[in-house]
Amino acid sequence: MMQKLVVIGAGMASGRVLETLFEMDPAAYEVTLFNAEPRGNYNRIMLSPVLSGEKSYEEIVTHDDAWYARHDIACRFGEKVVSIDRANRIVRGEKGDVPYDKLIIATGSSPFIVPVEGRDLPGVVSYRDLDDTQAMITASGASGARAVVIGGGLLGLEAAAGLKLRGMDVTVLHLAGHLMERQLDEAAGHLLKRDLEKRGIEVLLKASTQKIVGTDRVEAVELADGKRLPADLVVMAVGIRPSAEIAKEAGLAVNRAIVVDAQMRTSDPHIHAVGECVEYNGTLFGLVAPLYEQAKVLAKCLLGDTDDFVVRELSTKLKVTGCDLFSAGDFAEGETREDIVLRDPGQGVYKRLVIENDRLIGAVMYGDTADSNWFFDLIKSREPIAAMRDTLIFGPAYQGGSPLDPMAAVAALPDDAEICGCNGVCKSKITSAITAKGLTSLDEVRAHTKASSSCGTCTGLVEQLMSLTLGDAFDPNAVKPMCGCTTLAHDDVRRLIKAKGLKTIPEVQQELQWSTPNGCAKCRPALNYYLVADWPDEYADDYQSRFINERVHANIQKDGTYSVVPRMWGGMTSAKELRAIADVCDKFDIPAVKCTGGQRIDMLGIRKEDLPAVWADLGKAGFVSGQAYAKGLRTVKTCVGTDWCRFGTQDSTGLGIRIEKFMWGSWTPAKLKMAVSGCPRNCAEATCKDIGIICVDSGFDIHFAGAAGLDIKGTEILGHVETEDEALEHVVALAQMYREQGHYLERIYKWAKRIGLDEIRRQIMDDHAMRKAYFDRFVFSQKFAQVDPWSERVSGKDKHEFQPIARLDFAEAAE
Repeated sequence: MMQKLVVIGAGMASGRVLETLFEMDPAAYEVTLFNAEPRGNYNRIMLSPVLSGEKSYEEIVTHDDAWYARHDIACRFGEKVVSIDRANRIVRGEKGDVPYDKLIIATGSSPFIVPVEGRDLPGVVSYRDLDDTQAMITASGASGARAVVIGGGLLGLEAAAGLKLRGMDVTVLHLAGHLMERQLDEAAGHLLKRDLEKRGIEVLLKASTQKIVGTDRVEAVELADGKRLPADLVVMAVGIRPSAEIAKEAGLAVNRAIVVDAQMRTSDPHIHAVGECVEYNGTLFGLVAPLYEQAKVLAKCLLGDTDDFVVRELSTKLKVTGCDLFSAGDFAEGETREDIVLRDPGQGVYKRLVIENDRLIGAVMYGDTADSNWFFDLIKSREPIAAMRDTLIFGPAYQGGSPLDPMAAVAALPDDAEICGCNGVCKSKITSAITAKGLTSLDEVRAHTKASSSCGTCTGLVEQLMSLTLGDAFDPNAVKPMCGCTTLAHDDVRRLIKAKGLKTIPEVQQELQWSTPNGCAKCRPALNYYLVADWPDEYADDYQSRFINERVHANIQKDGTYSVVPRMWGGMTSAKELRAIADVCDKFDIPAVKCTGGQRIDMLGIRKEDLPAVWADLGKAGFVSGQAYAKGLRTVKTCVGTDWCRFGTQDSTGLGIRIEKFMWGSWTPAKLKMAVSGCPRNCAEATCKDIGIICVDSGFDIHFAGAAGLDIKGTEILGHVETEDEALEHVVALAQMYREQGHYLERIYKWAKRIGLDEIRRQIMDDHAMRKAYFDRFVFSQKFAQVDPWSERVSGKDKHEFQPIARLDFAEAAE
C-alpha cells in the first residue's frame, strides 16, 4: 500500500521535492498538495519580468494542471491548512482532513510590513506572489500613477524597475546609505543608483518612512524629515520573515524559523520542512539555490536514502534589464583582508575582489559580470590564488599572464559547479543530459534540464558547455537556410539584396547561387516581400510569387468559394455603407455575412467569377479592399474614446482611423493587427495586438509584440508619448523597423524576441534620428503601396504602373 505524503505549500522548494521524488520512484507516495494561493507551482524568481511586462504568468508556470494530473496529485489549491494533528497524523484543511504518513511543511515566507500608520490602506501592497504582482500591474494602468517603493534591496529594485516600465513615476526609499547594502559595497551601490536614476527612477537614501497618508486609499508617503511624496501605490519590499506559524502551533521546534536537521527533519520525525520557512544551524534561506539543495536531500530522505544538506556560499544577481550586477561571499573590510579593485567610470564597470589568507573570499561586480561564475567557484573552492594574484581581476582568460582560451575556464569548472542559479542546475546535469539524450540545441537543453529557461543570464555559459560537450557538432550561430534552394539564412539574403543592389527575383537567385532555378513555394514569396520592402519605387511586385489569397485579393474557403472583407476605417461605418453591403449580398446571393474580430464585415461564399463584379459594386460605395488576406496591415481596432465614452481619455477612434489611413496597403513580413483603446479599460484589446495604443490622460502608451492566435501573449511596453503626432510617428517607425528586419512569415512578437526588446526600445524610443529615418522610409514606400487592388483588377490597369484608381491620397491620409 502506498504511503500518504501531504505537502503544505506549492512553491518552488516543494515543487522541486516532488519532481525529484517522482524521478526517483514515482510510485512511492500518494500525494496531497495544499496551497493557500489558488494555483500551483510557478517560478517566483520571474515575477519581476511579469511585472515589467516582459513575460506572462503562463510563461513562468513550473507545474501546470497536466503535470499534477499526470502524477495523480490531489490538489487542494486555494485552501488553507487550519492545523496539524501530530498525534493522529492528520492535516486539517478548511475543506476537510487528510491523513499522512509523511508531512512536508513548505510554507515559505511572508513579507515584512513596516509598522507605520496607514500601512493597511488600500493601495499599500507587498511584493511576494502573483496576486501582489497583479495588484501592481492594475495600479500601473491609471494615467499618471505614482508609486513609492519602500526598500532598496533586491525585490524593491526589481519592483521599481517593473513599475517604471509599466509607465509609473517611481520613487525608491531606502533606509541605508547605499542600495542593496547586504550584497553590494558602497561603490557598486553608487553605480546602481546612477543607472536607476538614468531610467527615471528617483532614489532617496537614508529615507525613513514616518507614515502613509490617505483616507479611503493611499495618497502619499510622509518621511521622518517631513517630506511628503504623492503616491497612488506603495510597495513594501523591506524584507521577509519565515512563515512558521502552523509549525509553532503544532508544537514543533521553532526559533526564527522551523528548526530542521541535515535531512530536513523537524523535531517530529514524521514531519519535514523545506524552503524559506526553515532554519538549519542558525541559518535562514532566501535564495533559490539552497532551497533546491534542500529539496534534493529531502526527496532522498523520503525514499530512505541519507544525504546531508550543507550550507554553501551564495551569490546574488539583479534581474533588472541593463543592470548587470553580481555579488558573492564576504566583502566586508577587515585588517587581515586586502582588496583588488578595477574601475572604469566611463563604461560603468566596477570590480572588487576581497582576499584573505591567499584565498578569494568575496567579489562584487557591476557592469561586467561575464566571469562571475569563475570567481564564484574560486570563493567556494577556497583554492589558493597566489599564483594568479597579479592577473586575478582580469578573470580566467588572463591567468598565466597572457590571454588563454576562455573555454578552458568553463572546462575547469567542477561537476557540481552551479550554472543556472534560478533553477539550481549544476554542470554535470547539463553535460550528462546532452550526452545521454543526444541534445544538440539550446531549446532542447532548456526543456530537459531547465538551465537557462528562467532569467536567461546563464545562456552563454550553457552554450559554452554545449560546445565543450559536443565539439564541432554544436554551433550556436549555425545558419538555418530559408529553404532548400539556398544555404543562406533570411538575414543574409536581406543583407545581400541591399548590398549587391539586387532588384528582381532572378537576379537574387543568380547572384546568390540558388540551387533550384526558379526557387520554391517557400523562398519565392519571401524574396518577393524582401524586394518589395527594399526597393518600393523600383521593384515590380510579382503576384505569381504570392499565396493564393494575395493573388486573388480574397480569402479562399474550404468549398472553393471566397470571402470578401471591405475596409472600414477604425471599425467605423455608416447606414449608406451598410446598405451597399446588403445590396451586394442580395445581388450576388452571398450566403453568409459575419462581423469579424477586427470590427469589419466579412461576406462569405462568393464565387470566384463574381469577385470582380462584387469589388466593382463595393468600390462605387467608396470601399477599398480590407486586405484581410494580406501579409500586411489588416485592421486598426478602436473603441469610441472621448467621442461617446464617459471613461475615454483621448480620441481613440480618430487616432485609429488616422493610423489606418496612413498605413493601409503596406506589406509586412506577416499579418499586422493593431488597436487603439481610449482608456486603460482597454475595450479595443490593444494589449494582445501586434501594435497597440492605450490612451491615458497624459498621452499614449504604446504596446507591441502581442499575440492572440496559436500563441497567446500579452504585449510588451514600448514607451509613452504625449501627443497624437508622436504616437503616429513611433508606431509607424516601429512598423518600418519590423518591415526591414523581420523574416518573412515571422510575426512581430517572434521578431521582437529575436532582436531584443531593449534594442527595439533604444532605436524607436531613445534614438530620435533613427526613429525619424524609419518613419521617412515608410512614408516613401507608401507612395507606391497605397493602391487598391480591387480597383486595379476591375479597371484592368497594370498593378505596377502606380496610377491607382480609387485610392486615398497619401498626403490627406497623413493629416
